[in-house]
Amino acid sequence: MMIIVSYDVDFSNSDGAKRLRRVSKICQRYGVRVRNLVFEALLDPVQLSELKTALAEVIDFDADTIRFYNLGTKWESKISTMGNDKGFKQDETLII
Repeated sequence: MMIIVSYDVDFSNSDGAKRLRRVSKICQRYGVRVRNLVFEALLDPVQLSELKTALAEVIDFDADTIRFYNLGTKWESKISTMGNDKGFKQDETLII
């Protein structure tokens, strides 16, 4: 299933920047950054649970927000873009 993950980490306290970096690194392990604070991830239910658990260990529940949008398995028709889309489909082979 395709999951969109967006996050907002509060910088009003001293460890906000550290939490932001940790959240970003966790999301990079599971998906692809599509905007500064937004990731797309093709995950099965176990991977989604692992992602949520890892993020829960990092964030400040009183100050930070993470949102998960489940687009399901037929996600291709649910995503459209305008402008310069430099992305790629995660389920296709990427040759570098």
